[in-house]
Amino acid sequence: MKKKFTDRLWQNIARIVLKNRITILGVILAITIFLSFQWKNLAMTYTEANLLPKKHIVNKQYQDFLDKFGEEGNLIVIGFKDDAFFTPKAFAAWNELMTGLKNSKEVELVVSLNDLKTLEKDTVAQKFKLVPFIDQSQTANPEYIQKIKFELFHNLPFYEGLLFNKESGSIRSAIYLNKKIVNTASRKTFILENLVPKIDKFEKTTGIDLRVSGMPYIRTINAENMKGEIGLFIGAALFITSLIFFLFFRSYRATFISMCILIIGVMWSFGTLGLFHYKITILTAIIPPLIIVIGITNCIFLINKYQQEIKTHQNQAKALQRVISTIGVSTLMTNLTTAAGFATFMITGNDLLFEFGLVTSINVIIVYLLTLVIVPIVYSFMDVPKEKHLKHLTKTYISALLNWVESVVKNHRKMIYIIYGLLLVFSVIGVSQMKVSGSLIGEMPKTASFFKDIIFFEKEFNGVMPLEIMIDTKHKKGVMKLSTMKKMEELQKTIAEIPELSKPVSVVNLVKYSKQAYYNGNPNYYELPTSQEQAFILSYAKNATKNTKGNLMKSYVDSTGRYARITTFMKDIGTEEMAKVEGKLRSKINKVFPKERYEVTLTGKALVFQKGTSYLIDNLIESLIFAIFLIAGLMAYLFRSAKMVMASVITNILPLCITSGLMGYFGIPLKPSTILVFSIAFGISVDNAIQFMAKYRHDLNLYNGKIKKSVFSALKETGISTFYTSIVLIVGFATFTLSSFSGTIALGGLISCTLLFAMFANLLVLPALVLTFEKKRTKKEDLEHTH
Repeated sequence: MKKKFTDRLWQNIARIVLKNRITILGVILAITIFLSFQWKNLAMTYTEANLLPKKHIVNKQYQDFLDKFGEEGNLIVIGFKDDAFFTPKAFAAWNELMTGLKNSKEVELVVSLNDLKTLEKDTVAQKFKLVPFIDQSQTANPEYIQKIKFELFHNLPFYEGLLFNKESGSIRSAIYLNKKIVNTASRKTFILENLVPKIDKFEKTTGIDLRVSGMPYIRTINAENMKGEIGLFIGAALFITSLIFFLFFRSYRATFISMCILIIGVMWSFGTLGLFHYKITILTAIIPPLIIVIGITNCIFLINKYQQEIKTHQNQAKALQRVISTIGVSTLMTNLTTAAGFATFMITGNDLLFEFGLVTSINVIIVYLLTLVIVPIVYSFMDVPKEKHLKHLTKTYISALLNWVESVVKNHRKMIYIIYGLLLVFSVIGVSQMKVSGSLIGEMPKTASFFKDIIFFEKEFNGVMPLEIMIDTKHKKGVMKLSTMKKMEELQKTIAEIPELSKPVSVVNLVKYSKQAYYNGNPNYYELPTSQEQAFILSYAKNATKNTKGNLMKSYVDSTGRYARITTFMKDIGTEEMAKVEGKLRSKINKVFPKERYEVTLTGKALVFQKGTSYLIDNLIESLIFAIFLIAGLMAYLFRSAKMVMASVITNILPLCITSGLMGYFGIPLKPSTILVFSIAFGISVDNAIQFMAKYRHDLNLYNGKIKKSVFSALKETGISTFYTSIVLIVGFATFTLSSFSGTIALGGLISCTLLFAMFANLLVLPALVLTFEKKRTKKEDLEHTH
């Protein structure tokens, strides 16, 4: 009864679509125009991905830090390692570069050798005064420049690790951007139109190769690279899918119709992003090519069915109605499962993944509806396909493949299960070798110029990823107590001993420098004052910073004197190494700072990203399990048979296991980009299982419940579409490997790999399992056949 109602419903849908062709095309055109106007809201993201929910404790701690000390990711570093710098010509060019940057309205502070300030004691006013380290009137003298070099490397320990590496001789400058523009479009304008041209000019003048890094610079160049890749992906996905589609169908008009549908789908996907006012991130950037790759499979199923119907009875009206009423149901289910795979990202609690999941799942259904109505409507205006357009249906290599599949399923089911078991064992061994990576720059292009610069700063200054320690003394002016300073210094010594971390900076460094200045700049006195010295040295320091803009302490102590920060920079290390570093720091913190008197927080962009990766991997594994149950539920509703659902799920879990195993063997870590593979691949790979099961169920009614006949009939008809769609999807996702972003390359390559195994699993394992699960009925059929 229910089946009759469903059949009638879809026949009515087919009738409505074919009767209102012009109206439907008009509505599609109107929506396309409307969504095209939403493109004006599209913009690149100006912040890096925060993988944690806003209410997560790590995010709250980071926000608390920002409230006390402001944006910490506002530092750009420019460095070099070249003896040619210490010449009058190079020094003059450097002076011009730094002065130009200092005068830019986007720059808050420049700490550079050319206008370096040193502390000097003013005994009359009883304060320290900041005096220029370099006398600019003498910089044309080569001997003076060499003297500066000696002074810098031997008498200014305060700046060691900050502005120079004493051992290698490398030097860098720190440019602090205005915190208000760090996460806005102004940052991009400053870097691309001001900073980069000035650096190019310096390099041309002096021949010195400058290295540039820091989060604002990396994020800007990264966003520009990402913007350039969107067009590349869309172009490559359209070209590859249309080429393969044409090679299979050998029909210009079928290819043209499909491309038009996909282009409309891409326009609508951009329009949806604009409508929701979502920014283009590394994830939302791949939605349009995803829609192309997924959308083409709908075109293959519908056009293939239309041509099969024409080949059978040459009746166009009947063929078009059957395309909608028969393939419409199964493709609705396949698209629902694909959309469900993406929609599960919405439950992770992460804004980035929520946006990706929402927009992708909506557009998967949209491109399905577009294909369902446009293919029959456009074909209804055209002549019936000629014999040459139907030749591909009887291609010898397809027939040979399907005959081989049928023979293996009929006669060698045990061999299929043995191979399945061996692959499963192979996968489990590989999975045991998998590692987790939470690298902030690991997703970035290795070929980008800034990547080599990151390596330079890691080698010379131990990294550019900020790691912050905030100390709450629980008392006003508690930071300036000598006991607190000594505890901070003890912690800083531990930080300095950790090879993955750079030399730490805090108010302790400034107080030590104050003592050195008090003793007339003698570097031997670069240490904390004794309790006897404390009173007058700190009074000097306080007098020096009263009512002055250049308060050296304000960056490291809050206005109340209750909170202090220790800043260090971290190398680009993985999650496991980060956990070890964090363990060492927490152990020292617990030992040095009693919990009843101090509250110490570890935070900073690098740590937030690391914690976000671990959180995301846990949640994405949950979302994958949820996706499997959700899709199994959809299939249970469709087939009303636990055995059939089990057969489909078992078939499509194997490719995920094999991919996981390969990741372990090839050392591809679990990270935000690679964990996405599983939910996406499962949602897509199960589509072919649904197509087979829907046809099998249909044929069971047609052949009066005969299992074997129904299985092999379904295999023959859906086998062609399974092969075509799988090849298109495999090659379509492989276009993502054209990216320069390692995460996107891994995403494309691993999904292609999963879908390759899924194709053979759906062609061999699924029909074999159906026959095994229905063994009793097939034996009964065989007995009836022999009698």
